[in-house]
Amino acid sequence: MSEPNPAAAPALTPHPHAPPAFAGTLVLVNLGTPQAPTAPAVRDYLDEFLTDPRVVSIPGVLWKPLLRGLILPLRSPRSAEKYARIWLEGGSPLSVYTHGLAAQVHALLPGWRVLPAMRYGQPALRTLLHRLQGEGAPLRVLPLYPQYSTTTTASVQDVVREVFPNATAPQLTWVEDYSDDPDWIAAVADSIAQWRQANGAGQHLLFSFHGLPQRVANNGDPYPQRCQRSAALIAQALGLAADAWTLTYQSRFGKERWLQPATDAELKAMAGRGLHLVDVVCPGFAVDCLETLEEVGMQFAEGFAHAGGTLRYIPCLNDSPAHARALVAMLERQFGPMQA
Repeated sequence: MSEPNPAAAPALTPHPHAPPAFAGTLVLVNLGTPQAPTAPAVRDYLDEFLTDPRVVSIPGVLWKPLLRGLILPLRSPRSAEKYARIWLEGGSPLSVYTHGLAAQVHALLPGWRVLPAMRYGQPALRTLLHRLQGEGAPLRVLPLYPQYSTTTTASVQDVVREVFPNATAPQLTWVEDYSDDPDWIAAVADSIAQWRQANGAGQHLLFSFHGLPQRVANNGDPYPQRCQRSAALIAQALGLAADAWTLTYQSRFGKERWLQPATDAELKAMAGRGLHLVDVVCPGFAVDCLETLEEVGMQFAEGFAHAGGTLRYIPCLNDSPAHARALVAMLERQFGPMQA
């Protein structure tokens, strides 16, 4: 089990105007997580997450009273119970694996300071970036969202632009998308191949990505096309026939129409077609989290079992050395050599 490692990277420079003792700072940004599997902690996290206009575009004057008066009091206790099912000794899986990944990347880039941050929750991206102001060394920001979306990557970019409104390259650069990066594709494909070699291959491979309201896609968000590209390239790298894999979307919220097909509905249809052993992978998530471990690995697996089948979840890349190597190769492809 990975644990957060406070010593994974050098501490922040105590005197920001002194010459930095490192080549630059790389910030790995993930979505975020509650600080504890409790209703109050989940409520605080969801309040920050669901009041981001990039996530929910309803005007705040209408949305916030509904959110805080009805949705959060009902949803927070239920979500806390779900988090409790997957919580690790060192914290939430998303936090544990993100810190572990930062440590793995730093091991490959010893001349760089590598810091984990969260868009929502702690360690807060905005606070971290304010502490980095004035250092003068290059700053790279890597949102851990392989497939760009206005609801995720663009929200990280909003915070970066807010803190560094006049920043220019090469002092500040960020990764916008790595949905078709060859090293990342190879790392995901290799992890699937190794898992199936150890456990046997199921009858079908399901690629389940986090969903998005169809309205957002209709307004030009390229996320569905990026997901389709990722899944097709991973399937190609695995040598899968077109009928051996399917792409679906999970984690619907609210009543409006979301991207289709839905993972739970597709699994029900698969059971009806006689498929009884299905493998699921979630390459839209850099590390495992509530949506992969509890929603897919528990909820969907239990539902598929009731239909007479077995659903097997293949873990994310998490804090594996292969994940770190792929990210470093991608960064160097985009920004040039980073190693000393």
